[in-house]
Amino acid sequence: MQEGIAVFGGSFNPPLNSHFLLAEQVLNEMSFIKKVIFVPVSTKYNKKGLISNEDRFNMVKSVCEKNELFEVSDVELKDAVQPFTVETLNYLSQKYHQTLYFVIGTDNLRQLKTWNKADELVTKYKFIILERDEDKMDEIIRADDFLSKYRQAFIKFNNPIRTNLSSSYVRAQIKEGKSIKYLTPDSVIDYIKERELYK
Repeated sequence: MQEGIAVFGGSFNPPLNSHFLLAEQVLNEMSFIKKVIFVPVSTKYNKKGLISNEDRFNMVKSVCEKNELFEVSDVELKDAVQPFTVETLNYLSQKYHQTLYFVIGTDNLRQLKTWNKADELVTKYKFIILERDEDKMDEIIRADDFLSKYRQAFIKFNNPIRTNLSSSYVRAQIKEGKSIKYLTPDSVIDYIKERELYK
């Protein structure tokens, strides 16, 4: 497998220990991945309750600063509109000149053919697939003509650490005045307290 960079997109509202644990596991288990880039989505993304781009970016950055193999990109935070995934990956490809591996779950794999410029996406980039619940990547691909045509673009990530922890749960804990220690990195907790976020 060609050496490259894994790209994790997400709202990171707030970022959780499980996000970074999964990224670390990808680095450990997939020797061809040499760096992980986290890409927070913009508040223009169709998702309710996102706090500011700046705060979510800074929280992820506070963790990445402590790991030389982690990086955060503001590529999706610069424009007035939320860019398509293909635009994000094209930008990162031009910046880093390395093979990019976009990390998605089987829920997104099923929808991939509906994404903007899907043919370009699966031709130019690779996808690391996280199997969700009882999903099987190979079965999903076999049942879909589009995915089957581009089978070489998809790599299954074996045995990811599974957790039901969600950012919405953490936000609820904060709102109720409860501890979020061990749910999110200490630097994120400090930032949330300092800025009085999610109250």
